[in-house]
Amino acid sequence: MDVPLKELAKLEKLATSSASAKGKSVSVDDSLESLLYSLREAKERIQAGTASPDTLLNIAKTVESTRKDVDDRQKEVYNSLARFGKGLDKRFLTPLPSYPPLFTSPEATDALNKTIALHFLRTGQSNIAETFIEESGVEVPSDMRTNFAELHRIITALRQQDIAPALEWTERNRQFLRVRSSGLEFLLHRSQYIRLLLSSHPPNFAVALAYAKAKLLPFYDDYGAEINRLINCMSYLPLSRLQTSPYAYLASPSLHFDLEPMFAKEYCASLGMSRQVPLRVVGDIGGGGALARIEKGRKVMRERKSEWSQTDELPIEIPLPPENRYHSIFACPVSKEQSTDANPPMMMNCGHVITKDSLEKLTKATGRVKCPYCPAESQANQAVRVHF
Repeated sequence: MDVPLKELAKLEKLATSSASAKGKSVSVDDSLESLLYSLREAKERIQAGTASPDTLLNIAKTVESTRKDVDDRQKEVYNSLARFGKGLDKRFLTPLPSYPPLFTSPEATDALNKTIALHFLRTGQSNIAETFIEESGVEVPSDMRTNFAELHRIITALRQQDIAPALEWTERNRQFLRVRSSGLEFLLHRSQYIRLLLSSHPPNFAVALAYAKAKLLPFYDDYGAEINRLINCMSYLPLSRLQTSPYAYLASPSLHFDLEPMFAKEYCASLGMSRQVPLRVVGDIGGGGALARIEKGRKVMRERKSEWSQTDELPIEIPLPPENRYHSIFACPVSKEQSTDANPPMMMNCGHVITKDSLEKLTKATGRVKCPYCPAESQANQAVRVHF
C-alpha cells in the first residue's frame, strides 16, 4: 500500500497548494476543502486496511470533478474581469491624465492606508479590514474598531427587523439625539408598532395599543399628530383596506428600510464622522465622470490658451448624485456669477434676488435701486441677505 499512500500524499499536497492559490473565491475554497477531506478520509481508510478496491478510482474521479469545477469558477472570474474592463472603456471615453505618484512620503501612505482600513470597517467588511490592517501595518484605535463593529451589528439587526439593539443605543445616547432634534427613537418605536399591527391576522389591537401606550405616549408632546394617525389607522385594517386609505403611507416598506441609513447617520455623527463613507463619495463623484470632464476642460482650455476664471471655481458643471448635493448654489441673474460669503445673495423689497456686488452697481447716488426684472424701486439699504 506504499504506492497509493504516496500518490494520495501528492494529491493532497497539490490540493493544498491550489487551495492557498485560489482561496480568494469562496466557492473554489469550498470545493478544494471538500477534496482535501475526501483525500484524508481515503488515506485513513487505506492506513487502517479498510479501503475498498475502488477507493483510488473514486478518488481519481473526485479530483477530476473538482478540477473541472475549479476551472469553471475561474472562467467566471476571468469573464467578469473582461466585462469590467470593457465597462471601464465605455465609461471613460477620454483617457484620464497620468500624474506622478501622489503618496510617496510615509505620512501620506499611512493616511491612505488608514482611510482604506476605515472604509472596510465602516462598510462591515471586518475580516478584510483585519487582514488589510495586519498586512499594511496601519494603526487603527481599538475603540474605533469596536464602534464600527457595533454599528454593523445594529444595522444587520435592523435589516432583520430587530430594533432592540438600535433602541438600546438610542436610550444610551438620548441626550445627544435630543440636542440634534433627531426623531430616531420615535421612528424606531413607530416601526415596531406598525409591525405589531400588520403581523397577525386578524390584527391584535390589544398588543399594539399596549405597546403604543408604553412606548409612543412619552413622545406625544413632540409627535402628537403622528401618534393620533397611528392610532386612527386601526379603523382601516386589515392591510388591504389600509393601503387604499388616508393612512396608506404607514403600510409602505420605506418606513422600515429608511431606518438603516438614518441610524448610520446618527451613529457616525456621535463619533464626529460624516454619515457617508469617504472612499464611496470619491468613487461616486470621480468615477461618475468628474475626472473625465475636468481633464476634457483642461485640454480645451490649453488649446484655447485660456485659464480658470477664478481659482476656487470650475468653469464646467460637475454632475453630483442626489445624496451629495448639500445645499443650493445661487447664480446672480445680472452678473451670472455664483454667490460667495463675500458676495452673498440679497433680496430687494420686490422679492427679486441678486448678488451684493450687482446691487451696489445698480444703486444710484440717492441710495435707490431699480430692480432689473420689474419696475419696482426701493432703497438699497432695505435689501436683506438670503440664506439658501
